[in-house]
Amino acid sequence: MRALIIDGYIDEPAALGVPPYVSHYVRYAAGVLMMKNSRVDYLTIDQLRNFPNLSNLKDYDLVLIVGGVAVPGKYVGGEPIKPIEVEKIFSNCSSSCLRVLAGPFARFQAVQGGTFAKLGTLKSDVCLGPDLTVELYNLLFKAERPYGDWELVKQASLLGASIIRQHPRYPNIICEIELSRGCERRSHCSFCIEPVFYPHFTSRPVDHIVEEVAELYKHGCKAFRFGRSANVLAYCSDKNGGKPIPQVFEELYEGVWNACPELEVLHHDNANPMYIVQHEKACTKILEAMVKWNTPADVISFGVESFDTSVLKKNNIAVEPKKILRAIEIVNQIGAVRVEGIPKLLPGLNLLYGLIGETKQTYEENLRWLRTILERGLLVRRINIRQVIVEPGTPLWRYAQLKKLKGPDPRLYRTYKEIVRREIDVPMFKRVVPVGSILRKVYPEFREGKITFGRQLGTYPFLVGMVGKFENPIDVVIVDHGPRSLTGLKHPVNLNTASYEELTYLPGIGEKRASKIILSRPIESLERLEKIIEDEEIVERLHQIGVVL
Repeated sequence: MRALIIDGYIDEPAALGVPPYVSHYVRYAAGVLMMKNSRVDYLTIDQLRNFPNLSNLKDYDLVLIVGGVAVPGKYVGGEPIKPIEVEKIFSNCSSSCLRVLAGPFARFQAVQGGTFAKLGTLKSDVCLGPDLTVELYNLLFKAERPYGDWELVKQASLLGASIIRQHPRYPNIICEIELSRGCERRSHCSFCIEPVFYPHFTSRPVDHIVEEVAELYKHGCKAFRFGRSANVLAYCSDKNGGKPIPQVFEELYEGVWNACPELEVLHHDNANPMYIVQHEKACTKILEAMVKWNTPADVISFGVESFDTSVLKKNNIAVEPKKILRAIEIVNQIGAVRVEGIPKLLPGLNLLYGLIGETKQTYEENLRWLRTILERGLLVRRINIRQVIVEPGTPLWRYAQLKKLKGPDPRLYRTYKEIVRREIDVPMFKRVVPVGSILRKVYPEFREGKITFGRQLGTYPFLVGMVGKFENPIDVVIVDHGPRSLTGLKHPVNLNTASYEELTYLPGIGEKRASKIILSRPIESLERLEKIIEDEEIVERLHQIGVVL
């Protein structure tokens, strides 16, 4: 059998598959198809858009599309597949081809925040549920393997690892690694789709994860995120009455590093701030292990959703503002240690609007607590502000059927989002990544005029505007900050070889001093530079960010 996997990209609360991320879905699917001795080809939706020769689809016996977003956002690396594209692809398959749909699109279509998701209406022969591995295996082998079969996941993950070599960005990719399924809480937030996908919380065996990472590493991947988890700190707590197990993390990290000694990125995603406070001693040990074994610029995302206690109660969100603050403090105490100016591990905050009980006071409360975080000198890597999508199967969906749910006020949403970006994000950004910080291996993404924008591989990577034209990854030194991006120069900056444009971006230089530097080249010493610039403080700042002669 000849099979084609089309990666339409996924974005779920606990999983990301938009380039440079490669989701677990496509790798597992490839593994199951290989168990059937299929010849498996792999294309991204962007490849199809650029080379839309859909007549070739008729060569395949099976076409599987993985795609759909449950938490839509703005993407730099690629644009997720649209429903009309799914229909077009399937309509160009041969009449004998088995057309399979997987990912969120197999259940519903979510377009943007502040809307209702549409129940699945896309035409296909088969729609696979969240446990893609089991359902695809049972389909192909006419079997009855049970859901949550970690042994089958292990086999599929190891066999399917080689599919990453067909990714258009290979080897500059990051693989999302599944740790657990479901949420450790017994009752769930009104809007959350995770317990709809996975009703029971179960954790994947440590050795299975280590083996998969080692296999992906063997095939050329050096960047990983432990992201397919609602709360990474609760990993394996299902084996301990819900309590965290610090030693499991040491075992996991040590196993990964022993198998992958030249690993370049090891990051994380979701964490429950209340879980940290409820199990502070054990979670502190886990966080210490993370900071010991991870790589810089790591983030654990806190599902705060709101600081309004009324909204929190009405939506069954198990957090309290004061305890959120305490969790932020704990992560800062452990993770704010810096490597070349970059913190090892910081919290990220998710705020969600359009929930039950929301009023103007909600916006005021959120802003008040964010100001408190800033005033106390705490660091937060990023604040994700979005509008809720009402998705089928959630309590919020059922509540909305009674026509009681009001969406977020567009005016208030825009106004307060802008205030947060201006008053909180900009000063916070400057604290998190001060001038002179060094980002290693920044990969170019796109260009605007004389600026190349790029990002590192990692979780919520910084967007960096780099002065000049670059096609390969470079090391960057940060020289300025925007509201949502950084400005950087190729590191190290050599005053005798830097371009005029690069010189103008150096702190305190500007156009006139840049011209004087160029006319005075070669410059042999800092003393000579000080005479040219005529400002001792600027020379000292240049020295601090590593400018060389």
